[in-house]
Amino acid sequence: MSQWSQVQQLEIKFLEQVDQFYDDNFPMEIRHLLAQWIESQDWEAASNNEAMATILLQNLLIQVDEQLDRVSQEKNLLLIHNLKRIRKLLQGKYHGNPMHIAVIISNCLREERRILAAASMPVQGPLEKSLQNSVVSERQRNVEHKVSAIKNSAQMTDQDVKYLEDLQEEFDFRYKTIQSLEQSDKNSTLIKQEMLALQAMLNTLDYKRKEVLSKIGRVIHEIDMLMSNLLTEELLDWKRRQQIACIGGPLHGGLDQLQNCFTLLAESLFQVRRQLEKLDELLTRLTYDGDPIPVQRPQLLEKVNFLLYNLFRNSFVVERQPCMPTHPQRPMVLKTLIQFTVKLRLLIKLPELNYQIRVKATIDNNRRFVLCGTHVKAMNMDESANGSLSVEFRHLQPKEMKSSAGSKGNEGPHMVTEELHSISFETQVCLYGLTINLETSSLPVVMISNVSQLPNAWASIIWYNLSTNDPQNLSFFNNPPAATLSQLLEVLSWQFSSYVGRGLNSEQLNMLAEKLMGQQVSYNDYQLSWAKFCKEHLPGKSFTFWVWLEAILDLIKKHILPLWIDGYVMGFVSKEKERILLKDKTPGTFLLRFSESNLGGITFTWVDQLENGDVTFHSVEPYNKGRLSALPFADILRDYKVIMADNVPENPLKYLYPDIPKDKAFGKHYSCQPSEVSKPSDGGGKGYVPSVFIPVSKILHDSTEQHSPSDLLPMSPSVYAVLREHLSPTVIETAVRCKLFHS
Repeated sequence: MSQWSQVQQLEIKFLEQVDQFYDDNFPMEIRHLLAQWIESQDWEAASNNEAMATILLQNLLIQVDEQLDRVSQEKNLLLIHNLKRIRKLLQGKYHGNPMHIAVIISNCLREERRILAAASMPVQGPLEKSLQNSVVSERQRNVEHKVSAIKNSAQMTDQDVKYLEDLQEEFDFRYKTIQSLEQSDKNSTLIKQEMLALQAMLNTLDYKRKEVLSKIGRVIHEIDMLMSNLLTEELLDWKRRQQIACIGGPLHGGLDQLQNCFTLLAESLFQVRRQLEKLDELLTRLTYDGDPIPVQRPQLLEKVNFLLYNLFRNSFVVERQPCMPTHPQRPMVLKTLIQFTVKLRLLIKLPELNYQIRVKATIDNNRRFVLCGTHVKAMNMDESANGSLSVEFRHLQPKEMKSSAGSKGNEGPHMVTEELHSISFETQVCLYGLTINLETSSLPVVMISNVSQLPNAWASIIWYNLSTNDPQNLSFFNNPPAATLSQLLEVLSWQFSSYVGRGLNSEQLNMLAEKLMGQQVSYNDYQLSWAKFCKEHLPGKSFTFWVWLEAILDLIKKHILPLWIDGYVMGFVSKEKERILLKDKTPGTFLLRFSESNLGGITFTWVDQLENGDVTFHSVEPYNKGRLSALPFADILRDYKVIMADNVPENPLKYLYPDIPKDKAFGKHYSCQPSEVSKPSDGGGKGYVPSVFIPVSKILHDSTEQHSPSDLLPMSPSVYAVLREHLSPTVIETAVRCKLFHS
């Protein structure tokens, strides 16, 4: 079943989440019509490879054209209209930046997988629940409402200032007219009446000036309160959501809404600033005793400038954290001399700033590392599909400086993966007479010099962003805090949903909790130390919990991904639990689990029944990535044979737990059907008989018999059948040299 088909079967509350991240950037109609094709492409790799992204965009447009031809034949007018509109939109929006649509589609597919994983969980995790708090949603709506009200108030004040200007011009004209009269004329009754009218007009002017200043003061106060409270909270929430998304959590939306709020507030503040300038202009033409403008205007202008400074400083954000294109799902881990990308955005989107802001990137102040490559670029509105004012650095490389003694510091396999660094960015905004210096920094990054350090470096990134919302605590690992086990388990499930397409269910998480804390642990409020997670070896093992888990992720990604996504790999189940599950099942029922003693190993255990009725279990020696590179795991399950006591080879695997026929579960993943294998008499290329690997084991019932190393036998099924007819079981057993752990 395709991922999109699974999504369509979700409950309405999950479908509403899906609906939130499909828009004109990537319309849901395209996702629906091209579901199979979209899921078969590597959008993640294309998001960091422009040539690949260009080809995928061209192929996407070809797919849309094919759909257009199909619906044209069906004369579906509405769908024809929508597809033409969508094709034009995709062509225009991404022609100059094909990697952006690859990023969008990759993120959508990843978010679908996360939602599917969440839907399979009986209870929503504590972290995700906190990010989807109804109070947060209400605050977002409240911010948007207040920003809109402020914008309207500023525009209404514009009309008041215009009225005041017109009133003053009328007063100025009438006053100058009287001043131009002869002295004798000024004593006439008519002129005296005009003077009284002018005094009344001056009183009105004074009242209106005070009223306008009061309204301007209220607008400034409302902006100040909004920035100090709700908007600051919204920005901090977005940054926290970004942290969580970086370690596999829900995608962090809301930046476009924040940009809209920041931009409207900036426009309102500049509008108020112009109003104050107009009042200053009116002041130069007319003033009087008790005039409120010279008293109040300087204070108001100072407050406006102060708010603009703060608004701009808060609007300079890292939109996409530093990430190596070679490891898109491991952001903030940077390898020396390897390029990484990072994207910044100014949330105040004003046309006057396009190409006017140059951003400089630097790293740390400890002079241990420097950034090579293009580290100064101008922000613009042309590179982003949504027209945001942003800049993306794509060719930065960290380089470790040689020490004064000429050595290379800590570069090498022992570089500390708990040492945090920061990529800093600075720029200057010059606008309407204001000069504002802006600075921001990435979340802490970990530097490595060898990819073998990547797993532990990624563990550091996970622990930091799980445990703190402080964006710049570079000394965090001097005394790392403990983490709540329930939250850590949720993040571990995210590692699977984001990296290998399927998260962990409650039973699998329970097994991980037991592995971390011991049997029957209640982990809701349990605190787990950093050392227990990543530094201390598991009991009786030569590796840590995290190294064990990371090896499983790598195994799934490279060798058993389709089986994992289909949900056929139980994986995380202890030996004791698997026997409880299998003991009452039909003989030949088996399950797949990850090895607890071998890194990156997977095994299968099946239940059998002896002649006396006793139940017995057999577990094959774990397969690792080396053996799985030679033979796909689905083919191993199909072709696996054991030589029983009566020397008759047979496949003992009949039903995948609980009762799924083996071929029904794995049939679509077989590389070829057994019937397709040539017989010896058929011949092959250049006269050879085609051969395949067949996994064969010998069950050793005699405990005194020596177990021999596990191996796979490279021969075709038909050749093996011929050998059975002509060779003795002893000879076959010697040739097989495979062992099976017998219980």
